[in-house]
Amino acid sequence: MARFQPGQSGNPAGMKPGTPNRAAKLRDAIAKDLPEIVAALVEQAKAGDVQVARLLMDRALPALRPVAAPVAVPLGNDLTQASGAVLAALSTGEIATDQASDLAAVLSALARVREITELESRVAALEAREK
Repeated sequence: MARFQPGQSGNPAGMKPGTPNRAAKLRDAIAKDLPEIVAALVEQAKAGDVQVARLLMDRALPALRPVAAPVAVPLGNDLTQASGAVLAALSTGEIATDQASDLAAVLSALARVREITELESRVAALEAREK
């Protein structure tokens, strides 16, 4: 059994809703000076401060992620053969492990869709037989 009833706080004297946290207070305190702060950081980076330059680059540009070239893997309609084709392509180095994992997830989702479709048709057949 739960110690507290639904809607009842375990700490009624705690922080009230809408109370700003420390991070929000800090953001509000520096918001008015932010353009000058950024300009100063840019000047430091231009002057050769590598750490500041890295900080600015990390915040301004997203990290580059490797992008694999698309590879055609013959999947067909049989999920067992399709899984085998993915495994064969992985084992020969035609596709990377992340690509194989993505393909396996797609095949798994397709298998679930097929299971649901088959169950729906079986239930419909049973319901039709009952009538």
